[in-house]
Amino acid sequence: MHMIAALQASFLEGLSALSDEIRSFPDDASLWVTRPGITNSAGTLALHLIGNLHHFVGAQIGNTGYVRDREAEFAARDLTKAMLLQRCDETTEMIRTTFRSCTAESLAHPFPLATFGEGRTTGDVLVRLVAHFRYHLGQVNYLRRLL
Repeated sequence: MHMIAALQASFLEGLSALSDEIRSFPDDASLWVTRPGITNSAGTLALHLIGNLHHFVGAQIGNTGYVRDREAEFAARDLTKAMLLQRCDETTEMIRTTFRSCTAESLAHPFPLATFGEGRTTGDVLVRLVAHFRYHLGQVNYLRRLL
């Protein structure tokens, strides 16, 4: 599989799994529950993952114009399962649209932000974003089972 297709598939599979996790919570309120020693709820992690992808993939690579409100990702507590699933769907579409314009050459270009270190390529940053997504997806899964 070509690197671009592999990266896109990883994001799409992750978003599908996140949607499945959200659907598996018994109700809206349970998405926002934490336990002692656990800082972020599954809903918070979902918002963070969605915001992260829209910021780093959509805005930086796809030029979507998305403006991130990272504080809101960690402060919101009142979204329903349906609202989070809609955001997952919107993020899935953004990934598909953005990756249509990706080329091997564009993956080799320096990433527009130095957030991940100076001179990192777009391809390198995308690999890191996949790892970040999967890390937090595992946390969502664990929280669902814990609750």
